[in-house]
Amino acid sequence: MTRPLLTIILLAGSVGGAVHGADFQAGVARMVITPQSPIWLSGFASRNHVSEGVAQDLWAKALVFDDGRGGRVVMVTMDLIGLPREISDEVASRVLPKHGLKRSQLILLASHTHSGPLVYPNLAIIFDGNDEERQVCERYARKLVDDLVSVVDAAFADLAPAKISTGHGSAGFSVNRRALTPEGRWAGFGENPDGPVDYDVPVIRIAAPDGKVRAVVFGYACHCVVMGSRSYTINGDYAGFAQFELEKALPDATAMFVQLCAGDQNPRRRESTLENAATYGKELADAVQKSLDGKLRPVHAPIRTTYESISLDFAPYSRVGFEEEFKEGKVYERRRAERMLATYDGGGPPRQLSYPIQVVRWGSDLTLIALGGEVVVDYALCLKREFPQEDLIVAAYANDVMCYIPTVRILREGGYEAEGNMTIYGQPGPLAETVEKTMLDACRKLLRETARTSP
Repeated sequence: MTRPLLTIILLAGSVGGAVHGADFQAGVARMVITPQSPIWLSGFASRNHVSEGVAQDLWAKALVFDDGRGGRVVMVTMDLIGLPREISDEVASRVLPKHGLKRSQLILLASHTHSGPLVYPNLAIIFDGNDEERQVCERYARKLVDDLVSVVDAAFADLAPAKISTGHGSAGFSVNRRALTPEGRWAGFGENPDGPVDYDVPVIRIAAPDGKVRAVVFGYACHCVVMGSRSYTINGDYAGFAQFELEKALPDATAMFVQLCAGDQNPRRRESTLENAATYGKELADAVQKSLDGKLRPVHAPIRTTYESISLDFAPYSRVGFEEEFKEGKVYERRRAERMLATYDGGGPPRQLSYPIQVVRWGSDLTLIALGGEVVVDYALCLKREFPQEDLIVAAYANDVMCYIPTVRILREGGYEAEGNMTIYGQPGPLAETVEKTMLDACRKLLRETARTSP
């Protein structure tokens, strides 16, 4: 089957002039980023060989907003596990000067599908392939940079008058996955009916002045893991199927999925089949469609953006601990220990984690917080409680996916989201309990900045 390398959704109309009823210019583009040969998949450490076919294409999609007053933002979504900082920085270094953007005006968002390729060097510690297979991953990462730059270029070429509106739906297939002991300690992956969840489905509709839908952005907080670790077939998991369903219902529109704070959220247990991934995708698409069919609120200019890289402290650790781990640990622990010991020999290991936070505000109508890493749902729930006057979308897996971001509660409960993930992400150890205050204080600061600054 021949796949289109690039699809641009074009809309007739003046690019430069204002049109009655249109507050914005918007441009939309999409591009297939499916690997063209077998490749190691990412997300599950238990996989032991390359992919076995393609069930569904993977896409990169770009959406440009321009308010005509100097305020702009570019949103790029990808059916991928996540971007490492090396790739997001390279994309930014090429896109920003070309289009006169600031770093705060480019958001790179991964769906976190576990049925997509390893995006080297993200999660490279769990890669068990040979040199040739590693080179395939490295070539894919290099091409991905070119593809992401190209899809942004295409979206800018598609700028046309647009109206933006927003609403919310709800989908109930996500569940808190942190099973706990009676003493309140982590007991493993499972279903915790008492754990926090977020069923919200935020929706952004981008339409031409005549009402024709050009793009739909929607989000949900749930890991893309329906297919499970035994699947070696490339696909976008439930998020890919949700986008497919919406584009089938709206054939002239591009559907873009944004993963929200899903660090401790999984789909309710079902057999790991494409049919079940499609079922959950249809449920999510139906929630989006119901919102689109209902009463949406208009979104107005101006666009304000801000971006900051903050520092999160690691809990204390020592060289002795890594020396012991290198001798006695399991395979991924030994790999992590080897990496950390090399940093000791090279001038010292990191004591802090560089962490990106981004805020985009459309007038007083809609605000997006884009957080790096695998953020647990508590952060979104807390921010939405604290800022009830905001129509707030709290996204994760943005710009850099370097580890999980737990709260103090989760750090004290222990388990994978608190500690275990840091091994496979190649980090020195768990974050300090200051992480929650540091994160929330930074979010509050950037929300205040965008509320009072000019574009």
